Amino acid sequence: MTTAELEERWLALFPPLAALAPEHLSFALSQVRFPELREGDAAYRQGWDCPNYVMCLGGGTRTFKTSSSGRELLLYKVAAGGTCVFTTQCLLAGGTFPAESVAESTTRLAALPSAAFHQLMGQSVPFRQFVLDDYSKLLATMISLVDEMAFASLEQRLAGRLIAEADAQGCVAKTHQQIALDLGSVREVISRYLGEWERAGWIRTSRGRIEILDRKALATQRGV
Repeated sequence: MTTAELEERWLALFPPLAALAPEHLSFALSQVRFPELREGDAAYRQGWDCPNYVMCLGGGTRTFKTSSSGRELLLYKVAAGGTCVFTTQCLLAGGTFPAESVAESTTRLAALPSAAFHQLMGQSVPFRQFVLDDYSKLLATMISLVDEMAFASLEQRLAGRLIAEADAQGCVAKTHQQIALDLGSVREVISRYLGEWERAGWIRTSRGRIEILDRKALATQRGV
């Protein structure tokens, strides 16, 4: 894509930016960069500085913490049209990135340098409102995660994950290992639950794919 096409996509995915005053929008367009990450590339490592306010234009990243034993816990994902809550936190409050963030596929970002970000925060009311509104929504998502981790069983979290990630045909294109990583569990435990649900007729599993056959039963397992 050309720079002009990337700029157009940026404004289309983040409509509040188009409401900036002409001088502020012109400044933002002069400062923004559009880096591309390959699958598996690091967007951030724990302890890195946050030099940019990043917005996802395509692909996506996953942000996670790793325990001392090597187990991962998914915190959140950023898809097209989304921003990174930890990056925003770093820019607003200082400090370094508190987790790991990697690209799940080829990912295109819009990166606004921190100096430009802070200048717009100080000079543009619409930009400041956009950032703060978006940050509030992201924090609400993080609180939901804490609630889920504290009060939901692994079975409930697994059922919820399958329902949330299923496509229009009810299919989840993930391996047992990938789901285990998302939930901070291990493959053997996830496979056991999935095997029980398959024998009950709720799902059908194949290599790298899980098909939901009885969404209502899964929703009941989820506790809703």
